[in-house]
Amino acid sequence: MNYVTLNNGVRMPQLGLGTFQSNDAALCEQTILKALSLGYRLIDTAQGYGNEKFIGNALAKTDVPREELFIVTKVWFKNHENAYDSILQSLKDLQVDYLDLVLIHWPFGNTYKAWRDMEKLYEEGKVRAIGVSNYNADRLLDLTQYNKVVPAVNQIETNIFAQQQENREWMAKLGVQPMGYAPFGQGRINEIYEQSPLKDLAAKYGKTARQVVLRFQLQLGVVIIPKTVNPERLAENIDVFDFEL
Repeated sequence: MNYVTLNNGVRMPQLGLGTFQSNDAALCEQTILKALSLGYRLIDTAQGYGNEKFIGNALAKTDVPREELFIVTKVWFKNHENAYDSILQSLKDLQVDYLDLVLIHWPFGNTYKAWRDMEKLYEEGKVRAIGVSNYNADRLLDLTQYNKVVPAVNQIETNIFAQQQENREWMAKLGVQPMGYAPFGQGRINEIYEQSPLKDLAAKYGKTARQVVLRFQLQLGVVIIPKTVNPERLAENIDVFDFEL
């Protein structure tokens, strides 16, 4: 596993498991436990996903030490007025004493109030790092200039058709780690994995086209969170650290 170091010194795995639409309790729990057995250590969820309790049940059963895990959740925009209490509820649902990273999910509503609540939890040690999601460069610049804590992470859709070059350049200037969701394009581009040049690259490196796509994003310096509940895909997605494009 590769790690990145955030702007506050916290080390974060560069690949993890996304859990968007993992809403079946038993399957979600089973997937988390399988992922952890394969070496995944970063688990990404959100209040809006409705599965924090399912993930918490899995975390309560794993024998992986808590300090090896990196648990991420996101504050739903309807909770911005009382983000502090909503994050405490997330802690309870996830059955952990602290969170490694909490993000503002969307730049809607009273994000400034939510950020102040997150800064308070960060200062209290209940959250190791705070950041945002779905922020363009202008919104990110505004947040970094007028608050005490600079966001550690910005999670935005990142894949071969949405490489976010301009946003990543701004993040580099501001010291914000890019984290990409939908690394496979949210299912919109499945046909590309059956075409050249991805198939040619996959054959060259003895990997699958999807592994080539993931490796490309890792080499851009992006933290990625491919989502799957398929055990074979779980193993395939994490097997991307033994080659270089």
